[in-house]
Amino acid sequence: MSLAGLVAACATASLAVSPGLLVGSGDDASPDVPARAHGHQHARGTLPGGFRHLVVIYEENHSFDNLYGGWGRVGRHRVEGRRQASAQSRTQVAQDGTPYTCLLQNDVNLATPPLSARCADSHTVYTSGGPVTGFTSHFHNGTFTIDRYIRPEDTTCPAPGQKADHGVPKGQGLPGGCTQDLVHRFYQEQYQLDGGRQDRYVTGSDAVGLTMGHYRTRSLPVYRYLHSRRAPKYVVADHFFQSAFGGSFLNHQWLIAARSPLDTSAGPGGPDEGLHSVLDADGFPNASYPLYHPATTVKDAQLTQACGPAEHPALACGDFAVNTMQPSSPPAAATGARLPLIDDATYPNIGDRLTDAGLSWSWYSGGWDAAAAGTPGPLFQYHHQPFNYFADYAPGQPGRRHLRDEKRFFHAARTGRLPAVSFVKPYGAENEHPGYSSEPNGSDHLVRLLKAVTRGPQARSTLVVVTYDEFGGQWDHVPPPGMGTRGVHDEWGPGTRIPALVLSRSFRHSGVDHRVYDTTSILATIEHSFGLEPLSSRDARVHGLARAVRIGGR
Repeated sequence: MSLAGLVAACATASLAVSPGLLVGSGDDASPDVPARAHGHQHARGTLPGGFRHLVVIYEENHSFDNLYGGWGRVGRHRVEGRRQASAQSRTQVAQDGTPYTCLLQNDVNLATPPLSARCADSHTVYTSGGPVTGFTSHFHNGTFTIDRYIRPEDTTCPAPGQKADHGVPKGQGLPGGCTQDLVHRFYQEQYQLDGGRQDRYVTGSDAVGLTMGHYRTRSLPVYRYLHSRRAPKYVVADHFFQSAFGGSFLNHQWLIAARSPLDTSAGPGGPDEGLHSVLDADGFPNASYPLYHPATTVKDAQLTQACGPAEHPALACGDFAVNTMQPSSPPAAATGARLPLIDDATYPNIGDRLTDAGLSWSWYSGGWDAAAAGTPGPLFQYHHQPFNYFADYAPGQPGRRHLRDEKRFFHAARTGRLPAVSFVKPYGAENEHPGYSSEPNGSDHLVRLLKAVTRGPQARSTLVVVTYDEFGGQWDHVPPPGMGTRGVHDEWGPGTRIPALVLSRSFRHSGVDHRVYDTTSILATIEHSFGLEPLSSRDARVHGLARAVRIGGR
């Protein structure tokens, strides 16, 4: 087959997420109801449990073990957390497969100095000045508690818009206990997962040892709120995975469309032809990390590797945008590659489905009004606005009216005017993203969102789902479907396990749901409830969230 033919074949199969690529067995391979037939266990036109409103709060960049790994028991059931991690998954290995003795750290507040050296390691570190043999660290190979070293009140957060690659030294920033950011990209995550061994998070990261850090779960504002006197009952979904490997841009697309977007300008001779990633023999695309050194030329770019003789055969290929690209519609950053507008008629999203069915819905984003007016806040994230990549949501198009500011969500919740489906995306300073957002401050904002719903006039008829777009580059011990956990999977994911809560003021019980879900389970819940056609074969096969609602005891 010619190169052009290979590209076309790959594009056709991957955009549809061909059922031939989906694998699963047992209970976790079957959806709650026949998705194609749209059978239902509750009245059509209502959500599971008879709820009339769904609110999806979409936070940023934390793995399950990083935030919820110390949750412990809920009633008679235990959340699967860090205590259940095997020694193998906790023990991180180098590029050659040998275990580290220490965790190399390059966050300025975790490095040696300022922390004392307690451990010596002989592995090579690749620096801008060349390879260096051995390093010392305060941290032995394994997990550690971040807020033991960087407390919520520590002044380690950058000023809005300030870039701090390795964090801000204590005393030189704003309060909030921020760490540095960690890489979270499509091919890197697949390397880090290591086929479900979960042992290459350190080697495959620019932030190295920080990947093994976690927070004290029971100190998080959201945990404290959910165990306070007036709190709603909740269900922890402890086998909920990010839908696609990699970062925020791609997982926002999967949240609303259940597919990876095609860059129609990336074909031979197109302006984006040069944006394909190039991988080494281990599927890795980057040559600048401290603990990884590729033997061949690589390229860490916006698109998948091109299909053809040079492709890594086990990994996705084609003209698909998997790492951050800017939308073609404003608001968008002034620089950076732009993804051509996605044609809704060919590749619809859940907003299109809801609109066509005459159902009310909105995407509420912190800072949207200012950004749409051309005066974005310094931490407004353009790639967190997935509908803005679609043609029907461009300025002047009918879909644009569904894109609203988060302020309007608070008003709707307080006045009893919530639509049938609400997606809520907090502003950058409040979304919990490492590097530019404080985790405790972001969790405080999450609590404000939950209180707005659960104390509003529609509280008892509203189901709330809280989850995160992706793992943020942080370790988790549970392998995703296809790598050791049973469940639906394909060449795009699912990836690392992420935090997820299902809650309502009208739940009678708190509990734990061990069923396997991914982000597209939110789409499946909407589709099953309102008789909508699936967007791809992934959301057609995954479980909806009906079991979590039953555990809550509506």
